Amino acid sequence: MDFCIRLASLEDIPKLTTLIPESARALQAGYYTSEQIKGALGTVFGVDSQLIQDQTYFVAENNHQIVGCGGWSKRKTLYGGDSGKNNPEDSLLNPDSDSAKIRAFFVHPARARRGIGSQIMRVCEQAAERAGFKDVEMIATLAGEAFYTKFGYQAIDRFEISLPNSQFLPVVRMFKSFAPSP
Repeated sequence: MDFCIRLASLEDIPKLTTLIPESARALQAGYYTSEQIKGALGTVFGVDSQLIQDQTYFVAENNHQIVGCGGWSKRKTLYGGDSGKNNPEDSLLNPDSDSAKIRAFFVHPARARRGIGSQIMRVCEQAAERAGFKDVEMIATLAGEAFYTKFGYQAIDRFEISLPNSQFLPVVRMFKSFAPSP
């Protein structure tokens, strides 16, 4: 399948707000209950417009259709969409002492496992490294853990995110250093 990766724009938000729930409902279903997914939509699984404004969020397009998205961040927020943010001040990170964040990867279910997420990951890691970050971290879903492990990320913590519908979403904090191993 041919697709191109480009920076997301604010005009993409309506398409992203359709793609993200489709992706989450289908690709997370083997790992979470429908109630957990429902509770995570919009809060944990959602568009973070700050990433788009920072020009650190990417979309994959095929025939003018967005088939995947993902990004990295130079801000403190680790996960969540606009409606799930509880910290109004999302301050910038210091590349010398902080880890960049990998954020909000979603692929259309009909296009999964065709290299879209991998290509977006490469673009994100290269951009974070060019921005001076020495390492990256993320909060991965259980469905995403194997994917991120493929890229050299290591699980460093497991915990649950409290959802607005009284459910809990088990997740994995993962880390990767850009520095070569000694």
